[in-house]
Amino acid sequence: MSTLPIPTHGAAVAAGSRPKQTVVTLQAKRERGEPITMLTAYDYPTARLVDAAGVDAVLVGDSLAMVVLGHPSTLSVTMDEMLHHARAVRRGVAHALVIGDMPFLSYQVDVRDAVRNAGRFVQEAGMDAVKLEGGRAFADTVRAIVRAGIPVQGHIGLTPQSVNVLGGYRVQGRTAAAARAMVDDALALQDAGCFSIVLESVPAPVAAHVTSRLSIPTIGIGAGVGTSGQVLVTHDLLGLFDDFKPKFVKRYAELRGSVDAALRAYVDDVAAGRFPEDVHTYAMPEAELAAFTAWAASEGAPGGALADGVDGRSARS
Repeated sequence: MSTLPIPTHGAAVAAGSRPKQTVVTLQAKRERGEPITMLTAYDYPTARLVDAAGVDAVLVGDSLAMVVLGHPSTLSVTMDEMLHHARAVRRGVAHALVIGDMPFLSYQVDVRDAVRNAGRFVQEAGMDAVKLEGGRAFADTVRAIVRAGIPVQGHIGLTPQSVNVLGGYRVQGRTAAAARAMVDDALALQDAGCFSIVLESVPAPVAAHVTSRLSIPTIGIGAGVGTSGQVLVTHDLLGLFDDFKPKFVKRYAELRGSVDAALRAYVDDVAAGRFPEDVHTYAMPEAELAAFTAWAASEGAPGGALADGVDGRSARS
């Protein structure tokens, strides 16, 4: 029996464990026709769980803004916030490819800023790659980041950072013209050097056609089964985020209810004096307890104080 090692940035993979995933191994999976799995993580404990489950890639998504920080959209999360959480995730992942999601205005204004901010994800947070939203308009940005030695994952279809331009969280590519434009966007991103492309909220036939036209993996979220792989927000999958539920989300657990019950049980136990129990407390050696009791008595300690908790034994029956 083996235990999962506590990973750190740059930690070596334990002998006999699955290999570290890279852009090359993801491409190989696509070529073999093996579905690629990706999930989000925003902190160390979740990253460990997701990595131990065997996913191929972990995305530190800008969805952090909504499911962790409580913002109404992804637009308000900053580079510093993304880097803070990316560092925590990096420490929790030993095997999966770890991708940092470039937040709003970290790459849209200037190509030089885009390269610099992508570099911060790699240099300061240890990310293996970055993800950015947008099609042909950002091909030059992708090209510059890749030229700097940083792998880039594209993202087209519903791009949440453009929610105001799109008029809300709407399915994209539902008209023939929009679908053709999406194919052109995907090809432009591939030509610019993207190692994979996320297709979000896209009709399944369109996503399947885009996938067939590319030589790099597509990762679908609300895009049907015809993509090279799938991604979900982990909080959605586990039932921990219930502000809204997109159609494409499958709940594999309803942990919010379990967590709520556990927290309420704790509050009730403390209020009723049922927690902590003897098993949760610490005792003193008898001789030390006697010496301390004598000292406390000389100091005028209340009579029941030592009997009720100082030696780790509760006076409650």
